[in-house]
Amino acid sequence: MKMKRDYPIVQITQKGKKYLQSGHSWVYEGEVLELSEAIEDGALVDVLCQKTYLGTGFYNSHSKIRVRLVSRNANDTFDEAFWMRRAKYAIDYRKTVMPDDDFKCCRLVHGQADDFPGLTIDRFNTILSVQIACLGMDLIKDIILNAFYTILKEMGEDIQGIYLRNDLSVRKLEGLKEEKGWYEKIEHPNQTKVEIVENGISYLVDVENGQKTGFFLDQKYNRKAISRISKDKEVLDCFTHTGSFGLNAAKGKARHVTSVDISSTAIEMAKENAKRNHIENISFEVCDVFQLLTDLYNQKKHPYDFIILDPPAFTKSRNTIKNATSGYKEINYKAMKILPRGGYLATCSCSHFMSDENFRKMLKEAAKDANVTLRQIEARQQACDHPISWNEEESDYLKFYIFQVC
Repeated sequence: MKMKRDYPIVQITQKGKKYLQSGHSWVYEGEVLELSEAIEDGALVDVLCQKTYLGTGFYNSHSKIRVRLVSRNANDTFDEAFWMRRAKYAIDYRKTVMPDDDFKCCRLVHGQADDFPGLTIDRFNTILSVQIACLGMDLIKDIILNAFYTILKEMGEDIQGIYLRNDLSVRKLEGLKEEKGWYEKIEHPNQTKVEIVENGISYLVDVENGQKTGFFLDQKYNRKAISRISKDKEVLDCFTHTGSFGLNAAKGKARHVTSVDISSTAIEMAKENAKRNHIENISFEVCDVFQLLTDLYNQKKHPYDFIILDPPAFTKSRNTIKNATSGYKEINYKAMKILPRGGYLATCSCSHFMSDENFRKMLKEAAKDANVTLRQIEARQQACDHPISWNEEESDYLKFYIFQVC
């Protein structure tokens, strides 16, 4: 180290050292050998292996992840200026990769991939929706949120409020309580709904009650890819949620789109989104997608020539990958059988536990069983405002493929 350090020290194993030096940013409880002193949860600590400095991060004895690194530079000091620089770096990246109107509706912070462990900030036009799943980050949230708010306002961006969507069960693992509500240290509007525009389609986002932070932003450009090939097609949009894929297909001049979801609340929101955009070549149904695909498969008819599969994450742990793979294979196999030869299939998985290798293997097996050939049109991932850090495998989670089924 190049300068005297005043942070407590966490000594870790050689195995932990190799893990960090390979690029990962977490120290697990099993890799901790000793502490230099009693450490308050949420405090910054230096991580060492013998005399080798490996980084500085937030410590938490409640979590299996004992330390989440925020820096590997021994000369960093973690004052307001440090976090202001880091916030500006994240914002500048989005201004580059999400220019013009896209910047008004994008993810500003994607957790560890932006060196903000456990932090998500999504911008929905005039509102920032924030989730914090790291105790150390929660303790300095005033500094962090002020940095983003100040930088955006100085850029001339119209930010009217910050909403905290901290209703995350994983917060309990950090010793944090679940909560949600306006961040009261800046002014905010008196209602939690805000209009956004994505790919030319208007949506009403409810940052208080919507999924995750209010709306799924990661599929933005995948939806645009769907729109490009939907013209004159009869489209079945499965697991539509609030209708975004179906609306993009309809806007792409599909002959007709049928959007389905098991949630009646989601379907009502999808209907409202269609009305908002004066889109009429789309209809909505509340139904179990698995049952619908089974019924269509048994009928041996081909009423659709484009099927979109955007299911929720079937697995949230490595222990359930086998069952999840079966679920993915079932819906993809039946979709391939329902489609006519030359039809189109868009399919995805949003679970990082389902690796791209396993997802591709599943698709090959489903195609073999269905006696079809998949002609790949595009292989896509999450939008670039959800950056994939090659050092953080958890940041690489969305697999998205478009095929012609031959």
